[in-house]
Amino acid sequence: MHTKSAFSSAKIFSLSLLLPLLFAAHANAQQKQYSADWDDLKSRPYPQWFKDAKLGIFIHWGVYSVPAYSNKEDYAEWYLRGLMLGDSLRTSYMKTHFGEDFEYRDFAPLFKTRLFYPDEWADIFKRAGAKYVMMVSKHHDGYAMWPSKYAPKWNSMEVGPKRDLVGELTKSVRKAGLRMGLYYSLPEWNNPLHRWDTDPHRNIKPYVDQHMIPQFKELIGTYKPDLIFSDGEWFNTAEEWHSAELISWYFNLVGDDAVVNDRWGSGSKGMGFLTPEYSSGIPANDRPWAEVRGLGRSFGLNRFEKLDAYMSGEDLVHLFVTAVAHGGGLMINVGPKSDGQIPLLQQERLIQLGDWLKINGEAIYGSTIWSKSGEEKDVELRRVDANIDFNWVRNGPGSPIKEDEFTAIWTGFIAPEFSEEYQFEVQADDGIRVWVNDQLIINNWKNAPEGANGFVMGNTANASQTGKIRLNGGQRYKLRVEYFERKQNASARLFWSSGSLEKQIVRSSRLFTSSTGVENGLNVVYRSKKQHIAYTQNNGNVYAISMEWPDGQLVLKVDKPGTDAEISLLGYEGKLPWRYVNGSMIIDTSNVKYSKIQGQYAWTFKITGF
Repeated sequence: MHTKSAFSSAKIFSLSLLLPLLFAAHANAQQKQYSADWDDLKSRPYPQWFKDAKLGIFIHWGVYSVPAYSNKEDYAEWYLRGLMLGDSLRTSYMKTHFGEDFEYRDFAPLFKTRLFYPDEWADIFKRAGAKYVMMVSKHHDGYAMWPSKYAPKWNSMEVGPKRDLVGELTKSVRKAGLRMGLYYSLPEWNNPLHRWDTDPHRNIKPYVDQHMIPQFKELIGTYKPDLIFSDGEWFNTAEEWHSAELISWYFNLVGDDAVVNDRWGSGSKGMGFLTPEYSSGIPANDRPWAEVRGLGRSFGLNRFEKLDAYMSGEDLVHLFVTAVAHGGGLMINVGPKSDGQIPLLQQERLIQLGDWLKINGEAIYGSTIWSKSGEEKDVELRRVDANIDFNWVRNGPGSPIKEDEFTAIWTGFIAPEFSEEYQFEVQADDGIRVWVNDQLIINNWKNAPEGANGFVMGNTANASQTGKIRLNGGQRYKLRVEYFERKQNASARLFWSSGSLEKQIVRSSRLFTSSTGVENGLNVVYRSKKQHIAYTQNNGNVYAISMEWPDGQLVLKVDKPGTDAEISLLGYEGKLPWRYVNGSMIIDTSNVKYSKIQGQYAWTFKITGF
C-alpha cells in the first residue's frame, strides 16, 4: 500500500506539471501564426487589454542619466549626439566637470544604480493608475540595459550597475499586475558597423544583419514583453530594417496579447499604435494611439530644466483626459537619476494622476469615444517678450496655450541706431510675416513640412525669408509680427542687418513696448483653442469631464437625452437636477458643496439613460 500510494502521488505530481504544458501547447496550436506580410500583419486585431489600458509609464534611464544635462528644450538622452556634433553647452559642461580627456563611454562606470529598487518603482507606477510600463532597453547610444552579448563591455551587467536592469524591472512590474513593454532603438549613433546619421543611410545592411536583428531577438526572446516600442527608423525603409520579419516573429512568439508601435520605417504605414510625441494629440481614428511625452521638456532627466518646464498635476490630468476623449491614451515618461531614484517631483505628479483616477477611473479605463469628443473655447496668453528668438521644439509658449495650432502677434516699436537700409530676415516653423512702419516687408505665411514623430532634436525645417526697408537712426518705428504654428515644431527668429550692423537677432535693447516708454521688448498675444469639457462613454453611460469647476451650472451642448436620464458627480453623493434648453443640457450644481467633493483638477459628471 505504501509503495502504491507513493507511486500514485508521484504520478499525480507529474501530471500536475504536465497539464499546464499541454494546455500551453494547445493554446499555441490554436493561435494564428502571422507571416512577414504587411497585409497579414495589419489584419491582426489590437489586443483589447491595450485599448482599455489608456495609461502607460515610459522610462528613459541609462548612461545619459549620469550627466543628465542639455539645453532647456533638448532631450537629455541625446547627450552623446550633442558631443558628436560639437554642441557647445554639452562639450563645455563635460570638460569643466569631468576633464579634457573624458569621453561618453567613461560615464558608464559612474552609472551605479545603487538606489534602484524595482519593486518600489512598480508600486509607484501602479499607484499612478498605469496599466503598463515601457522601459528603454537600449537608446540611440547603444548601451544595453540587460546582459547583451552583442554589446560587450557596453551593457549593464558588465559595466556600471553589474545588474540585469531589464530583467529586474520586468519581474517587479509583472508581479504588480502590470504589463511590461520594451523600447528598442533600431539604430545606434556610434556603432562601428554603421554610425547612424553619420554614415550613408543606405549602408546600414551590415549593422542590421550582424548586430540589430540578433540583438533584437536576444532581447525579445529573453523577456517576451507585451509591448514593443521601436524607434530611430526615420532614414531607412521597413524593408531595410526587416521590420515585417521581426514583427511577425514577435507576434508568433508572444501571442495575441502582443502589440507594437508605428515606428518601423517607410513602407510600414498603417502598422502599430500611433505615437504622437510632445503634441496636443490627434483626432480619433481607426488605430489606437498614445501621446508620448515627459513631465518636463525632456525624456531623460535634464538637471538644467526649470520648474516651469514641468506640468502641474492639473496639466497632467487635463492632457490625459483630452487624449482619452479623442480615442487615445498617454504614455507619460519619468527620467530617473543615475542612482535609480525617481525625482520626488515626478513621483508626486504620478501620484496626483493616480489619486484622480481612483475617483474617476470608470470614465477612463475601457472607455470609447462618444459622438463628440468635447467642448472647446478660445484662450489667450498676454505678456511682454524680450525679442523674437525661440525654439520650443514641440512645446508652446505656456499655459493655457496648447502645443499645436496656436498663433502669436507681437506689437511694439523698433529703434535703429543708424540711418541706412536694413535687411530683416525671419526663420520660422511655421508661418510668419513682418510689418515695419505699417509696410509688409516679409510674408512667409505657409506651413513647414512635418517630420517623423521621434525626429525631434534633428528638426531643420525652418524656412527663411528676407525683406528690406530704409530707417532713420534714433527714431522709433511701429513693428508688427504675426506667427502661426500648426503641427510639431515651433520656432521663430527675427534678424536684421545693415551696412553698419552685422546680421544678428533684433535685441531687446532696440525694441520697445510703446512709442515713448522705456520698457524694452514687445507686447505679445498668444491664442489657441482649449478643450475644457471631454466626453467618453463606457458600459452604456456617457461621461462629461469638466476641466473647470462649473459654479452654479454645467452647460453641455449635446442632443437631448431621454427624460429618464440621471446625472451624478463621481466622488459626490446624490443625483443632480438638470433641464434641456435651446440645444443645451444644463446641469444644476448650485447646491453642490465643494468641500464635499472628492478629488480636484477635473470633475466627471455621469449621465445614465442618455
